[in-house]
Order: sequence, then C-alpha cells, then structure tokens
Amino acid sequence: MIKTLTCIECPKGCRLSVEVENGKAVKVTGNQCAKGGKYGKSEVENPERILTSVVSAEGLQLRMVPVRTNKPIPKSKLFEAMERIKKMKLIKPIKAGEVLEKDFVISGVDLVATRTPGPF
Repeated sequence: MIKTLTCIECPKGCRLSVEVENGKAVKVTGNQCAKGGKYGKSEVENPERILTSVVSAEGLQLRMVPVRTNKPIPKSKLFEAMERIKKMKLIKPIKAGEVLEKDFVISGVDLVATRTPGPF
C-alpha cells in the first residue's frame, strides 16, 4: 500500500509517497531532504504532535492561559491529554515557560505555560 503525505518538517512541503507493509514504512520517496524520510516513516508508524491548548484561570488577568507540551506526544494520547487539561484550573500567577505538570500523559513530556498571565 502507498500512503501519500505532505511533509511538514521544512518549508518545502514535499509530497511524500510511503510504501507501507504490515504497518511499517519500508520506503519513503519524494523527500528533498533527510528530514522528510524520517517524517514519513514516523507519520506512518508512530505519529506524534506537540499539543497546544489553554487552561482556565481564576483571579488572573487572563481567563484562559495558553499551554503546550514541551515535546511531541503520540496522537493516540491527544484525547486523554485534552481531558486532563479540561480539569485543570490555575489560581496563582505563573510565568511563561513554567512547568504546570511534569510527565504529562507520558514520561518525559511536560505541560508548560506559554504566556505570563499576571495577577488580576
């Protein structure tokens, strides 16, 4: 089976053709750089994404504080991650880059604030 993808690793946006056998990428073509080959294989075998979202806040300048994971997480964990984020509420001032939860959803991935909301 051939799976067609658009690479997002660099601005070129190469059209990749990934030959898939038994759930494994056996050949990637169409990439103009090494990143494309790695991306095509990863996207077929274990797709990952950086999760960006917002956490509700109380008593701060912002009612919603933007957050993101510091590393990609498996796509299969995105809904679990969003359920955990929906249950969070910030009640004290934080700074951009501050870790809100270590080992968020999987070990080694932290959820961090991306903006300093300041007090209300």
